[in-house]
Amino acid sequence: MAVKDPTAVERANLLNMAKLSIKGLIESALSFGRTLDSDYPPLQQFFVVMEHCLKHGLKVRKSFLSYNKTIWGPLELVEKLYPEAEEIAASVRDLPGLKTPLGRARAWLRLALMQKKMADYLRCLIIQRELLSEFYEYHALMMEEEGAVIVGLLVGLNVIDANLCVKGEDLDSQVGVIDFSMYLKSDDDIGGKERNEQIAAILDQKNYVEELNRQLNSTVSSLHARVDSLEKSNTKLIEELAIAKNNIIKLQEENHQLRSENTLILMKTQHHLEVTKVDVEAELQTYKHSRQGLDEMYNEARRQLREESQLRQDMENELVVQVSMKHEIELAMKLLEKDIHEKQDTLIGLRQQLDEVKAINMEMYQKLQVSDDAMKEKNEIIGRLEDKTNQINATMKQLEQRLQQAEKAQLDAENEDKKLKQEYVNKSESLQKEFSQKEKQLLQLETDLKIEKEWRQTLQDDLQKEKETVSHLRIETQEIINLKKEFIKLQEKNRQLKRICQDQEAALQELASKLSESKLKIEDIKEANKALQGQVWLKDKEATHCKLCEKEFSLSKRKHHCRNCGEIFCNACSDNELPLPSSPKPVRVCDSCHAILIQRCSSNVP
Repeated sequence: MAVKDPTAVERANLLNMAKLSIKGLIESALSFGRTLDSDYPPLQQFFVVMEHCLKHGLKVRKSFLSYNKTIWGPLELVEKLYPEAEEIAASVRDLPGLKTPLGRARAWLRLALMQKKMADYLRCLIIQRELLSEFYEYHALMMEEEGAVIVGLLVGLNVIDANLCVKGEDLDSQVGVIDFSMYLKSDDDIGGKERNEQIAAILDQKNYVEELNRQLNSTVSSLHARVDSLEKSNTKLIEELAIAKNNIIKLQEENHQLRSENTLILMKTQHHLEVTKVDVEAELQTYKHSRQGLDEMYNEARRQLREESQLRQDMENELVVQVSMKHEIELAMKLLEKDIHEKQDTLIGLRQQLDEVKAINMEMYQKLQVSDDAMKEKNEIIGRLEDKTNQINATMKQLEQRLQQAEKAQLDAENEDKKLKQEYVNKSESLQKEFSQKEKQLLQLETDLKIEKEWRQTLQDDLQKEKETVSHLRIETQEIINLKKEFIKLQEKNRQLKRICQDQEAALQELASKLSESKLKIEDIKEANKALQGQVWLKDKEATHCKLCEKEFSLSKRKHHCRNCGEIFCNACSDNELPLPSSPKPVRVCDSCHAILIQRCSSNVP
């Protein structure tokens, strides 16, 4: 005879005991027909068998004072492998009455059974054989195939509903002894085929209900994910709105920088504005009672402010033109060319800013369209909610009428009972029968009244919720209206900036035209100078005749010399005169080069 391995025999015995305990627990629970308590004997035996299965082949760990051999170590690993088990482990650690690791392990098993996830937890533990080898020997039940079979049997326990009180129970000092008398078959249990069929049908229904519950949980999780995605999109929109506001603030700062360049004119206008504000405040104090008069005065003040701002802008433009003209007169050709390049750079920068402002306006317009669509959808939702509230009010009125009718019926029944008691005291048997019937009717009426009151309470709660949603939607619509107003203000500021840019472009164009004319004149002068370089003034003795009329010079015909071309004319021929702002008399000009003529003295010196 071959000698069997004692550890294999132990594993087989424990597996058979687990099969018997799980089967007996399922059959007794289904015949019992209610949720199981902690005092139920088959349930207690099941926990004892599970302790023996988990203790099989457990390694002895050395502690500080003695040797320690508990199943709490491997069960504590489940928390790291299965994240949903963190709640069980935390609640077991927080229980005040548990002092030993074995008590914690027993509480953990009871909580896992109530959650219907014991099989899932132990399956995750069995898969990780490397981690289990730290707690179990190689021949232990949890390390062999019998452990996987027990985990598969534990799936059937999902049919059972258990309600166990772990907090007040003494789990540290319980003795785990298996009662084999519960698993011995009797003659009554042999022929129970019909009961087994009923149990199988009930199990199928239970599994179907649990599958439906899982599907509903998956749909709930998908809805939560959709809600999270909507919240993220809402936060993105809020961030984009904040970015747009920041861009608007930057544009305002640039506008302030441009305005700060002309401080002198601003000081004058501010002083004038203060005077007008004082006048407006005095008028407001005198006309407080008439709202319309105040609005008219405010509109007039605003109109005056606009006119003064326009005047200020015109003055600024004139100042810029005058300053540029002075610079044209004072500066030389090189400075003029540099100014032209600088003005072109500023023109390019202003055009880029205009393009950016246009792009921002387009983005804001698109966002406004999106917000308008959302407003329409919310208005439709508000209309639907108002229809629902009207329907609920109608049902409430119907319920109140039914309540009044029921109260009247109750009062009538009570009056009839009083009359019947007074008239038929001697007829006891018939009165008792009628009285019992009336009491049944009263109970039915009271139950109907309670049901209707509960229904009314639920309807009132629904009404309150819908009112809250309507108020929330109204707040959102108000926020959208405020956003519209801000967008309109931004459009007005954009128009003002466009007008300023157009004025500046026109001024720059005028400057460019004047500069080009002056540049052409200077080039003409340069060419004339180049043509006349190398010419020398004639001596006084050599210049005896006028170049134009070829008449001899005399006292009446004096000599006039051109300092550009060097030609000599008489006073009769050089009659082209040009007025100058610096001299009170007009100056004679050369006919060929239009330069100023100088009268020569007798010593041949110009």
